[in-house]
Amino acid sequence: MSAPESRGRLPPVAVTLGEPSGVGPDIVLAMHAGQHPDLPAFFVLADPRMLADRATRLAIPVSLHLIASPQEAASAPSGTLAVLPLVNRQGETPGRIDPDNAAGTVEAIDRATALVLAGEASALVTGPIDKKALYDFGFQHPGHTEYLADLCARRLGRPFTPVMLLTGPELSCVPVTIHIPIAEVPRQLTVGLIETTCRIVADDYRARLGIASPRLAVSGLNPHAGEKGAIGSEEETVIRPAIERLRTAGIDAFGPLPGDTMFHAEARRGYDVAICMYHDQALIPAKTLAFDQTVNATLGLPIIRTSPDHGTAADIAGTGRARPDSFLAALRLAGRMATSASHAAGA
Repeated sequence: MSAPESRGRLPPVAVTLGEPSGVGPDIVLAMHAGQHPDLPAFFVLADPRMLADRATRLAIPVSLHLIASPQEAASAPSGTLAVLPLVNRQGETPGRIDPDNAAGTVEAIDRATALVLAGEASALVTGPIDKKALYDFGFQHPGHTEYLADLCARRLGRPFTPVMLLTGPELSCVPVTIHIPIAEVPRQLTVGLIETTCRIVADDYRARLGIASPRLAVSGLNPHAGEKGAIGSEEETVIRPAIERLRTAGIDAFGPLPGDTMFHAEARRGYDVAICMYHDQALIPAKTLAFDQTVNATLGLPIIRTSPDHGTAADIAGTGRARPDSFLAALRLAGRMATSASHAAGA
């Protein structure tokens, strides 16, 4: 995908900064200060005063171009950062969580999601949030992704099942279960959950990543994938039946594979995405191989959403030490997915 194609044919990407006391503003400003002609057109939903104050703190020269609608981002003067101002003001307090900032954080997510659903933005890239700050504000959802799924469900009148994809230059992984205790994993794993997760992955790989027949390598749960029941039964009673259903449906899923041998270089060449049974089984290899270039993409939603694979890093906010690598990768992936989805819709 070339930058001119993405800029000329698609609406811009909406970007939210997440927690303003973290590195969200830093990495967007650092990214803007660099030379990245391959990025899709984008705009930031932010308090312009907060963003300008952070730029001054970081000694990053930036010219903010305030816009009233996403359409105006495409005509922003060269070298400027297009900003759609928030109604709620936010303070520039790096490293110190300010509860008064929470309203603006939620407003940015709400408005950005609505713009993507309305077709005024082609995708959403989200900066990391501080969940404790939002909980204190009255946030009722387990996390960012669940909130996005709820926003989409309320707008469209039907539920959605979000699936986490961690993708980097060498490996893409999906955890079937995510933020639950390891002792809960065997109880939560079901044939239906594995099958649903894989179907969503296969559908989005076809529609948004341009892979017509994605190859899904499905891991086992136990050491050595259970050794045919000698070291656990889940592979035979849960995972293998799910794979058989998927293959009957025409999805190229195979396994269960031992978790200790499916991530080396030769093995990775045999599949497009690894379907893993629990959080660390997926995230440890993904982050080890490409910590600064791994992107979190949410599959299964009616919108394209990506985010950098790191937290708020409030301890280094405002210091100039935050690196924009993962954010750049998230923005590039959002543009690529939007382009693939546009081509698929027009096919």
